[in-house]
Amino acid sequence: MVAVIHEQSSQSSKEQSLVLWFDEVGISDIPLVGGKNASLGEMIQQLTSKGVNVPNGFATTAYAYRYFIHKAGLEEKLRSLFSDLDVEDVNNLRERGKKARSLLLHTPFPQELRAAIIEAYKQMCELYGYETEVAVRSSATAEDLPDASFAGQQDTYLHIQGVKSVLGACHRCFASLFTDRAISYRHLRNFDHFEVALSVGIQKMVRSDLASAGVMFSIDTETGFKNAALITAAYGLGENVVQGAVNPDEYLVFKPTLKDGYRPILAKRLGSKEYKLICDIGGCKQIKNERVSLSEQQQFALTDDEILQLANWACTIENHYSDVRGTYTPMDIEWAKDGLTNQLFIVQARPETVQSQKSKNVLRSYQLKDKSEILVTGRSVGEAIGQGKVRVMTDVQKIHLFQAGEVLVTNKTDPDWEPIMKKASAIITNQGGRTCHAAIIAREMGIPAIVGSGNATDVLKTGQEVTVSCSEGEEGRVYSGLLPFEVREVALENLPRTRTKIMMNVGNPEEAFSLSALPCDGVGLARSEFIIANHIKAHPLALIHFDQLQDEEVKMQLAKLTALYEDKAQYFVDKLAEGIGKIAAAFYPNPVIKRMSDFKSKEYANLPGGPQFEPKEENPMLAWRGASRYYDERYREAFALECLAMKKVRDEMGLTNVVLMIPFCRTPDEGRKVLAEMAKHGLERGKNGLQVYVMCELPSNVIMADEFSEVFDGFSIGSNDLTQLTLGLDRDSALVAHLFDERNEAVKRMIQMAIASAKKNNRKIGICGQAPSDYPEFARFLVEQGIDSISLNPDSVVKTLLMVAEAEGIKA
Repeated sequence: MVAVIHEQSSQSSKEQSLVLWFDEVGISDIPLVGGKNASLGEMIQQLTSKGVNVPNGFATTAYAYRYFIHKAGLEEKLRSLFSDLDVEDVNNLRERGKKARSLLLHTPFPQELRAAIIEAYKQMCELYGYETEVAVRSSATAEDLPDASFAGQQDTYLHIQGVKSVLGACHRCFASLFTDRAISYRHLRNFDHFEVALSVGIQKMVRSDLASAGVMFSIDTETGFKNAALITAAYGLGENVVQGAVNPDEYLVFKPTLKDGYRPILAKRLGSKEYKLICDIGGCKQIKNERVSLSEQQQFALTDDEILQLANWACTIENHYSDVRGTYTPMDIEWAKDGLTNQLFIVQARPETVQSQKSKNVLRSYQLKDKSEILVTGRSVGEAIGQGKVRVMTDVQKIHLFQAGEVLVTNKTDPDWEPIMKKASAIITNQGGRTCHAAIIAREMGIPAIVGSGNATDVLKTGQEVTVSCSEGEEGRVYSGLLPFEVREVALENLPRTRTKIMMNVGNPEEAFSLSALPCDGVGLARSEFIIANHIKAHPLALIHFDQLQDEEVKMQLAKLTALYEDKAQYFVDKLAEGIGKIAAAFYPNPVIKRMSDFKSKEYANLPGGPQFEPKEENPMLAWRGASRYYDERYREAFALECLAMKKVRDEMGLTNVVLMIPFCRTPDEGRKVLAEMAKHGLERGKNGLQVYVMCELPSNVIMADEFSEVFDGFSIGSNDLTQLTLGLDRDSALVAHLFDERNEAVKRMIQMAIASAKKNNRKIGICGQAPSDYPEFARFLVEQGIDSISLNPDSVVKTLLMVAEAEGIKA
């Protein structure tokens, strides 16, 4: 923050000023300097003392714009020009916009306005040096409002130097109030074109062309999960990220434990970042896109410390705006890193306008009822499903060809595409990340979008019928044909609270944030297997003994997968920690019971690199699985990686709500061996509040429940295995499948005994099988026995909650 070299204006003089410095204005001054500039002033005044860096500058005022329009007699001409405006007619819109901009551009600024801008710029040059570089940004008075972002509607000019260039950029910003996209957007939002004025911000340029820049949200953009900050980053100027010209890195940080001093980076996703927007040689008069070297593309654009600093700033900014507005206000923030000083800066901040406006009383979910060939994949935006005929368009000049209800397929979008985006049933782009223009507008309009697909314009053909699904996690998928799907709505108001805890079974971290909106008391079963098979995609021993791998093809595959890691084993630790961390964060501070890995040997053998390390067993279901692996010399070093991942989740991320659970533990002595193995790697039962449960899925767990209670803190009934082993069935055999029934009296007696023993020993006991979801009478039986919790598949939560409430005599 540079020293202030001007006197503060009084409120009355502010309203008549042609120019105001950022530190003279605050959030209450949106009518004077627009949302963007008012926000910059607010942060400079209120947040620089809290460590948030914001570049200084000044703004032309709304009064200056109206003075220009009035003195030149332009309003009457503009009203005449817009008298027959039809924003639905692309040609009409384009013609009216072009004439309006030309009218402003060919009308000189009043002398007083020119002089005010020149004098303020000269003061900046005295502070920063001869012809200092500035960013010249438009800031409309109807902009950055809590319910309408107006993102990118007006123009921005970067690396502007010299009085003449600054005046020219300001003039072009004034004219950009009448870009086609701005006219269309105001009409869509019912804003009067002549009630809106334009302020121009002239801000010290951050040399991110020599480093990196991006966008961050203090809320998860897809699910509205408010405890996570999403940061995107790419090399060079931030316009590439905003416009979706590159696929940026993405980082996800958990805010509650960040505020407590932990380092909770839940996810780091490497973007391709193929290009960076830089200054052209010759005094920064022009900017251009330059190819990024392959080695740079394969590195993250930010260090962990920088990620955490930005996330802390996101929390500080969100907290401040929430206090000012008197209501929770998630924020959409642009940041930049100066390559000359290596300092981070905040260059814009505005209220987030999509998730914060959604009703929290109804949970809407989309589900495909059929599948077909997957044609294209990319980053999903929103959680909806759309379908229609493809329209491949790469030239914005041809948008008049687009028909309502078509699926827009293009390279990337910018505000010039907005007149047709609102008509699309879905949007697919080759480039861009979750904070690019296409993503922001699609969310605001409630349209499913897939960004960063890489090749959609090559694969998809105009007229082709497709279904665009963003309902299956972070990967969006384009399916061939018009597939049937259903929309479910769950009313979340007035649901009963039951004595029996209602928990959820969760295995896919990508679904965790959206699932956390369901009414539940935590996660009764967080599985590792999905994460290992679908995210890690490698046998842990193959990573530990990478140099000894015999299959060269697999070795190459794993080398590519772990390219960012010299220590291949650390890749396993980090990816597993990210997956479980995301699930734990989603339900924090409620308990998340993480079952340690429970693959059978044939399932481990199916992982890349697995066959070299796995035995061939006649009956893997009853053989080397669960606890018996963890302390065995043939597997213990792989189990160590799992322990290190869980230690990272609890100790580094601060997610101490994670409870660990040991599967298929045959004897209490085996349980002690596992606990001793865990303690070697920093997971000591009782330390830092760590609880360790055991799966109650073997008859021995029930018969010796008193002894198991001395070793573990709680039980979770695995009804599938318990039924199998009580009735002597192979649950994989179709020949005896008709005999498999958790409601069998022998199984129920086993469960009854287990619950009674747990209660006697003051140990928690729950169930994580499917039976309570499928059979109402079985759920009632569990409630009658006094079970502590029932963990369900997500689609059964509300139904079973109501069922349990009825069994407990609670009226909904």
